[in-house]
Amino acid sequence: MTATSPASQRTSPASGRLYQEATQYLPGGTSRIHYWFDPYPIFARSGRGCRLTDVDGVERIDFLNNMTSLIHGHAHPAINAAIRDQLERGTAFSEPTESEVALAKLIVDRVKSVERIRFGNSGTESVMLGVKLAREFTGRDKIAKFEGFYHGYYDYVQTSVRSTPANWGPAGEPATTANSGGLSSSVLGEVVTFPFNDLDAAERLLTKCGSSIACFLVDPLASQAGGPVPGSGYLDGLTQLCRKHRVVLLYDEVVSFRLASGGGQEKFGGTPDLTAFGKIIGGGLPVGAIGGRADIMALLDPSHGPPRVLSGGTFSGNPLTMTAGRVALELLTPEEFARLDRLGVRIREGVNRIFADAGEPFRMAGQGSLCRLNPTAEPVTDYRSLVQSAASPERMARLHRHLLDQGMIIARMGMACLSTPMGEAEIDDFIRAVGNAVDRLPR
Repeated sequence: MTATSPASQRTSPASGRLYQEATQYLPGGTSRIHYWFDPYPIFARSGRGCRLTDVDGVERIDFLNNMTSLIHGHAHPAINAAIRDQLERGTAFSEPTESEVALAKLIVDRVKSVERIRFGNSGTESVMLGVKLAREFTGRDKIAKFEGFYHGYYDYVQTSVRSTPANWGPAGEPATTANSGGLSSSVLGEVVTFPFNDLDAAERLLTKCGSSIACFLVDPLASQAGGPVPGSGYLDGLTQLCRKHRVVLLYDEVVSFRLASGGGQEKFGGTPDLTAFGKIIGGGLPVGAIGGRADIMALLDPSHGPPRVLSGGTFSGNPLTMTAGRVALELLTPEEFARLDRLGVRIREGVNRIFADAGEPFRMAGQGSLCRLNPTAEPVTDYRSLVQSAASPERMARLHRHLLDQGMIIARMGMACLSTPMGEAEIDDFIRAVGNAVDRLPR
């Protein structure tokens, strides 16, 4: 078996044919880069619970859940029933709806730092609006972000996500690098890149350039950086530094909100001024939101004259998404979070035991229902610690494909997550699949 011709592809002829057709109309055969892999991805036909069936009729356990957005898995009966009920009454209106108010209240009640909230349609849109609010509130232009942290496709955050030793600069003052073509030539000069988990460096850089920084963008558990856990007191210390330098602290909880009822900020600390949401708050439908302090959110308020920051969106706050999101969050009780936490511990301990026994250069990181298979046996404390100790990309690609052969779906770069339909049986199936996949790796 070779890495470019795994069993999962040889037995997926319908996916192969559909991919070839797709390439005639879509660049690379897809609208989403995250799930593309060589020679072609499997194409989904249906999903129910924690299982997904592809167009060839092969059923697998879905540990990716539409890039972590489906915390209740596929086609949850209660969410589907609520969507059907709303569908009969209309899918979208120019007018606001009761369902928008209900979801807003639910999030404000759960997240202590959020006093007001505005809905949109994606996590990228939420981050973009948060940056604009911070700029208007502070009268400053620059933003700060951590090296290796991903925050969507807005120009100013598509920086320093995949820096390499060839261009990343000094450890204590990382260079800002472009993560995509097509960025304005002015972008790199408006972003200050910080090392993660280094409070001394944060204080030094904020003292140096804090007076020009509008906001500091933080993901409490950044998967693309390997899921480094904030050190004890780190985010609280960063909060105090941002207050001192009058920098708006903007948490990106698009992914990490699934960690607890109050999100990553409840689990890891810190008190953001603004928080960007997405994924699970939509109940499986497109969604985004920005929430935070009432005085900052008031910049969006049209009730006292033209708002200072304009935002809209034809489908923002649409009743289908608002209804699905409300039901999804109501199903996430403290008991359900605690159960997911236990399953998360079980899967990480089991997988890491297999890697350790086999001497494999991999480690499953993560917290709660979020997991990340890292191509290193060492704990990841920041982006550079991941890159500097990483195994070859080819070995990671082989592991991903072997897991697909074993009926397990994760992201090609190792991101995975749990969903509420899962129990110990599915976790143990995954652990066994990792064991079988490791046995197939070349020595």
